Amino acid sequence: MRVVVQRVAHASCRVNNEITGKIDNGILLFIGFKKGETKEDFPKVIRKLQGLRIFEDENGKMNKSIVDTNGSFLAISQFTLYGSVAHGMRPSFTEALDYNIAEEYYLDFVEELRKTGIKVECGIFGADMKIELLNDGPVTILIDSEEL
Repeated sequence: MRVVVQRVAHASCRVNNEITGKIDNGILLFIGFKKGETKEDFPKVIRKLQGLRIFEDENGKMNKSIVDTNGSFLAISQFTLYGSVAHGMRPSFTEALDYNIAEEYYLDFVEELRKTGIKVECGIFGADMKIELLNDGPVTILIDSEEL
């Protein structure tokens, strides 16, 4: 499982010109799943997301978590996180989890994330989503469940 984490001042997702999710002051998550993985990684990724200290304290140091700042998550599914350009110029997505299983994983991951009590907004799995964001910092972190 890969998650691209972006600290944002605000972010939103539109599908067919309708807002499906919108946050202020929080974290935009781009979430992808790899073939062969299980949901067993969800708790450790969620713990990492809850505790990740990427928000500034009163001294301007990244010392606060999303919990400390009462921030929100905007969770967006993104199979392209497992795109490979090792061979040729067109990305290969053979490592990405099957569509139907990935949809189940995404919905279950979002549900588990909501159980933390942190506000979670979403995109729509498999849709043509338009994401608008103001990256704050910029701060962008890559979390790979295989490295946790």
